[in-house]
Amino acid sequence: MKFAKPAVSIEGQIALLEARGMAVPDHKHATHCLQHISYYRLRAYWLPFEDAVPAPGEHKFRPGTSFDDVLALYVFDRRLRLLVLDAVERIEVSLRGSWAHFLAMRYGSHGYLDKVNYDREDHYQKAFDNLVEEIERSKDTFIKHYLDKYDDPRHPPIWMTAEVISLGQLSKWLGNLKLRADRQAIAKHYGLDEKVLVSVAHHLTYVRNICAHHGRLWNKQFTVTMIMPNSPAALKLAMNRASDRRLYNTLAVLGYLMSVVAPGSRWRPELIELIDSCPLANPGAIGFPSNWKSQPAWKIA
Repeated sequence: MKFAKPAVSIEGQIALLEARGMAVPDHKHATHCLQHISYYRLRAYWLPFEDAVPAPGEHKFRPGTSFDDVLALYVFDRRLRLLVLDAVERIEVSLRGSWAHFLAMRYGSHGYLDKVNYDREDHYQKAFDNLVEEIERSKDTFIKHYLDKYDDPRHPPIWMTAEVISLGQLSKWLGNLKLRADRQAIAKHYGLDEKVLVSVAHHLTYVRNICAHHGRLWNKQFTVTMIMPNSPAALKLAMNRASDRRLYNTLAVLGYLMSVVAPGSRWRPELIELIDSCPLANPGAIGFPSNWKSQPAWKIA
């Protein structure tokens, strides 16, 4: 089939929305939003307001649907992404530090590069090649200083590497460690089993990439999930196993990990306030169970 849809002016876009039953009370404001956000991007946020129609390709909004409601849902999702990014950044920094400190103390400054410490040599080689690319791309002064001053070992010590490695790459280095005892020693700082920690790091990489590219988050169905934690007890109880592809479980894990890495943070109260601030963002669409606020994990002292 050949694509033949014509481009539509912003005035035409507003007229189309109104023809489909959406109230647009302030055309000037709607024009500004469509100019700076775009019709196609906002489309994802008005889909929940659409009624089922008998003919394919037709669109009709439920009575009472307003452009302001769509924009409120969009702003909610933006604030949610920023909150998630804040938590992921702090957790990533913590994981980098824990990984680097343990391996430095166990195997020395450059022991992390010894392939004997890893389970799969092919995975090690791929991770190593990617790491070298990261180091060579780095503009950080401390990396340049090391490469200019030292040629043995050729690559920086692990505490420098930890500052340039990505979360995705870190999850691969951590997961490929040969000894479970090594992985568990790092994971114990977070009160999680090592398999769960590796899985969470991999999942958070995926979620972080959605946020970093400004993707829709609130009602997204994830393709990369994580192993459900069985401990600590409060986190296990908080997980919604019936909705493992929605954001809620991610938020529960982020809330728990933030209590570990930043115990003075108001991250969980801010999340609760955000959820409460936008009734249009149906918590069920995010995967929240009906009794989530009664769970110990969400009770704020």
